[in-house]
Amino acid sequence: MGKKEEEEVIRIAKKLDKLAQKKNGSGALDLLKELKNMPMTLELLQSTRIGMSVNAIRKQSTDEEVTSLAKSLIKSWKKLLDEPGGGDKPSEEKKKEPAAPVMSQSQGSPEPREESSNSSSKSEAVDMMPTTHTSAFPRATGTSDSVRLKCREMLSSALQTGDDHITIGADCDELGAQIEECIFVEFKNTDMKYKNRVRSRISNLKDMKNPNLRRNVLCGNVPPDRIARMTAEEMASDELKEMRKNMTKEAIRDHQMAKTGGTTTDLFTCGRCKKNKCTYTQVQTRSADEPMTTFVFCNECGNRWKFC
Repeated sequence: MGKKEEEEVIRIAKKLDKLAQKKNGSGALDLLKELKNMPMTLELLQSTRIGMSVNAIRKQSTDEEVTSLAKSLIKSWKKLLDEPGGGDKPSEEKKKEPAAPVMSQSQGSPEPREESSNSSSKSEAVDMMPTTHTSAFPRATGTSDSVRLKCREMLSSALQTGDDHITIGADCDELGAQIEECIFVEFKNTDMKYKNRVRSRISNLKDMKNPNLRRNVLCGNVPPDRIARMTAEEMASDELKEMRKNMTKEAIRDHQMAKTGGTTTDLFTCGRCKKNKCTYTQVQTRSADEPMTTFVFCNECGNRWKFC
């Protein structure tokens, strides 16, 4: 599956998440129809988390057509789990599976009914596949330290924000303990640095505007040792990262325009050092009928400002 298809699925997932959060199913039907026409693979399901988004809109929508189509998609994606390599079954069991339906057709065994009952329970849990990543991480050791126990409790509570932990089937108490232990191992004590690190994890995991971070931690895409060391920039939502990127670009542009290609003047007085040795540049940043924006740079103290 190409990157273009993955980006398209992620785009649809984000729109469905917004609709589910607003409890508004308007437009969900068209998005689900788009998904129905797209070829889906197990790898794409795991990387995009689309199953959770579809399941969320299924729960929130009151439109029977939306609910029916969402159930149909989840049921069809569930079948990917039953394909060879799709689950965690031993290789010997996988080899036996193709032979079972053939025997049941000729002998009328009750095996197909058993498979049918299992499929109904799997249909709403299609997004529980990556939980093996979380369980593969070493279990946290016990502690009697009251501070550490409280931190584990708060991390577990942060991971339970929303319904993602239910859909994924993650053990939030164990996962919170693993994250806390990784932080404690780094600092070797429960001083202020340790507490600040725990607080920043809790704040970002509880952020309703950044559900992807919490989901990636719950399903194991971001292991406990990594979330324990991630910077604020790494944990930020895509929206916030884009905003910071634009602000950085603007700051660099303002600085460059003020220092290069500007005109030296003494008509402006710096508000910081009160001197008037400045360089200014005028740029048309808005529509043609609007006045130009003037960028001023103080050659004495480096202060920068702009006005129209």
